[in-house]
Amino acid sequence: MSRRTLLRGGLGVAATGMVAGLSSAAFADPKAPARTDAEVYGVPTVDPLVERRADPFITHPVDGMYYFTGSVPEYDRIVVRGAATIAGLTTATESVIWRRPTSGRMGGHIWAPELHRIDGRWYMYFAAGDSDNVFRIRMYVLESALADPRDPAGWQLRGQLVTEWDGFALDATTFAHRGRRYLVWAQSEPEIAVNSSLYIAEMNTPWSVTGKTIRIATPTRSWEIQGFAVNEGPAVIVRNGRVFMTFSASATDARYGMGLLTADANANLLDWRSWVKTPDPVFVTNEQTKRYGPGHNSFTVAEDGVTDVLVYHARDYRNITGDPLYDPNRHARVQKLYWHADGTPMFGVPVGAGGPIVRLSPFTERRSFVRHYAYLLRVDPDVRELDDTQFRFVAGFAGGDTESIQSVNYPDRYVRVVDGVVRIDPVQGGSGYAGEASFRRVLRPNGGVSLQLAGAPGSYLRHRRGVLGVGADHGNEATFLLS
Repeated sequence: MSRRTLLRGGLGVAATGMVAGLSSAAFADPKAPARTDAEVYGVPTVDPLVERRADPFITHPVDGMYYFTGSVPEYDRIVVRGAATIAGLTTATESVIWRRPTSGRMGGHIWAPELHRIDGRWYMYFAAGDSDNVFRIRMYVLESALADPRDPAGWQLRGQLVTEWDGFALDATTFAHRGRRYLVWAQSEPEIAVNSSLYIAEMNTPWSVTGKTIRIATPTRSWEIQGFAVNEGPAVIVRNGRVFMTFSASATDARYGMGLLTADANANLLDWRSWVKTPDPVFVTNEQTKRYGPGHNSFTVAEDGVTDVLVYHARDYRNITGDPLYDPNRHARVQKLYWHADGTPMFGVPVGAGGPIVRLSPFTERRSFVRHYAYLLRVDPDVRELDDTQFRFVAGFAGGDTESIQSVNYPDRYVRVVDGVVRIDPVQGGSGYAGEASFRRVLRPNGGVSLQLAGAPGSYLRHRRGVLGVGADHGNEATFLLS
């Protein structure tokens, strides 16, 4: 297989075993080793992480183990797998910890399990229909006192998670904040003409709520009512003095996408006025990366204990035959969750297959990033469009020790220098293009890297007085930091 074929397929070092994706550590002085690109990114790049598992949920590490659960296409059972690393979940043995009864209550569709460790016990929240009406969906709780949630022997049914009214209810999640535990879920409320809205209540036990149920979001915007008027699949992450709650909206095809609610960490979370909905969706289908209907997410943290990880499902094709609910190929995927300087989350796009992802900052302007705009590269501070700043180093078109720099959100385009102008262009044949779109990465003593143009060894990618271009090696002006 040729290098160009590999590049067109979007394969990085993780798949090819070639020089693509190696960081400056490959060229480093042994006295000053640099992190690899994989270490910089910090999140596994295997895609999908787990096939045919929708509504994915990965716990934070518990006693050195991650645990995974999600909806199976048959909607008939609850599964758990565990591994010491997130990447290890891909091949981990899966255990069936509960199956639906053959008749009666909970004998219908089994949806969206979530696994939580609370006060030394495991709790599994899930939604279930009945055998005579698979869509009579209500929320239920399983409990296990065993240390390993993969052991089916420990699980006992606690019963239905009862809310203020009896109606279509699903997607329960729970979180603790400032000494109080909350339940958030989706439900169809009488007198409201939507499929489901989001609600919050305080919990008095891990299997029951107390006090008033508060509606905090309902689908009203055009992107929330495509096919169905839905707010569902809430997930919570507390960072930077705020409580962020993602949710999913619209039908479960390519129109499915994620929104965001935000509350101040000091606010009364049981007051609907504390929650502000971001007007536009934050994570949606991307045609360039071929990821469709991303949503029903959860959050975990990488093995370093610091890097936040977005967990979600998406298909890799748009067109679906029949009801999308019964299309089995919503796969579980993970990618890095970034943060703006103002403390709000950056989701970017569902990144698609490939190796580790990095961002480049000029050494002289460390809070700015190299980004593409109208296919031209430039340097901007506080870039709101995360995906415009994300790149992959892959095997170079010029061969040897060269690398090419692939755009993440336009994976058919690579960084190229033509007549001193730096841009991202589609692949072209010939040695001329290869020299213009290939670089040699050179480690700097200050921990940065310089990018030497393969077709013009005396020229380097250079940032000078706000302008990105190429020129002779002028120290820090030709040095970039990877993050």
